[in-house]
Amino acid sequence: MQKLLFLILLFASAQIQAQNNFLALEKDSINVTTFSTGSYINIETVYHQWLEGTITELRNDSVFIDGNPFHYKEIASIRVARKKFHSTKFGAFMMAAGAGVMVLGAVNGLYRGDPTNKWYTATSYITAGSLLLGGYLLTIGKNRTFSIGTKYTLRFVTLDFNKKP
Repeated sequence: MQKLLFLILLFASAQIQAQNNFLALEKDSINVTTFSTGSYINIETVYHQWLEGTITELRNDSVFIDGNPFHYKEIASIRVARKKFHSTKFGAFMMAAGAGVMVLGAVNGLYRGDPTNKWYTATSYITAGSLLLGGYLLTIGKNRTFSIGTKYTLRFVTLDFNKKP
């Protein structure tokens, strides 16, 4: 009897919610990414304002970002953060390796007692420079911005079947 009472109370307190609407970012009618209620979004409006936050609701062709409504056609571009390892951590690793090449050349030169102009060769300069530059380029490219209207389109998809057209 206690188990039955526990299950009844558990199901009575559970909040069940279905996904109603979502935004689809598309390129040539192919889905790039979707945003639904609870998703993080970073947008630029047609008024040249950058807004970021959590989508609290999608209703009546409006996107509610932290409770503030915007019509989905007021979105000029969407910035999406790249989350893969090579986009987030590998750039910092490459810059650290480039700095390590320079430090290692100095430590070896000091240890051997070489004059300072002999610590580095052209190869060490090229290696360290390419690692530092490559790491920097990977680091600054961690966000991708999709401009709506050029190649990309934003579509508001309504899944509310109770609403009459």
